[in-house]
Amino acid sequence: MYNNNEKIFICDHPLVKHKITMLRDKSTGTNEFRAIVEEIAMLVGYEALRDLELTYVDVETPLETCSCPVIAGKKQAIVPILRAGLGMVGGLLKLMPTAKVGHIGMYRDEETLEPQPYYCKLPSPIDQRKIFVVDPMLATGGSAIEAIDFIKKSGGKDINFLCVIAAPQGLERLAKAHPDVKIYVGNLDRDLNEHAYILPGLGDAGDRIFGTK
Repeated sequence: MYNNNEKIFICDHPLVKHKITMLRDKSTGTNEFRAIVEEIAMLVGYEALRDLELTYVDVETPLETCSCPVIAGKKQAIVPILRAGLGMVGGLLKLMPTAKVGHIGMYRDEETLEPQPYYCKLPSPIDQRKIFVVDPMLATGGSAIEAIDFIKKSGGKDINFLCVIAAPQGLERLAKAHPDVKIYVGNLDRDLNEHAYILPGLGDAGDRIFGTK
């Protein structure tokens, strides 16, 4: 799963690859697409949670008392980049049911292709949480960089970014802009086209998750 950059994790699990193939298929309907995005978020999130700290508590089993591991340390925050990022929240909440959820709204200027922020609400205190920023697509990297910039300005420190697919350009740009952020990618795609859409990609993730055009 690991890239040659120690902060970049590209998933090689067969289940993730299989499910991404289903997302790519233009005949996959909204309900199925939405469910698969949630499943991939949970599978990639499983890897992103691998370094959670543990502590030990005494537990009485039906046979004896033993010292058992439980999750310790920081509380978690899930921050989807609107609107497509909302599709990944459910999968992560199944892994972290007590996590708080923030929201960062971005839209892409169709002329400059640069992100334009329009909304931000983060759980407080954000500086005391392990943060998971999520967006199914990492294309140019602009929205992810802008979102993480804002989180850092708000005090966030322990930040991870999760996506379903990424273009090489966006992955490189994000890693360069935020070398301290761990990046978890379901699949690294081939390229971007002239309109900054990922190739081969899976279309507009937001439209396919919510059934809009």
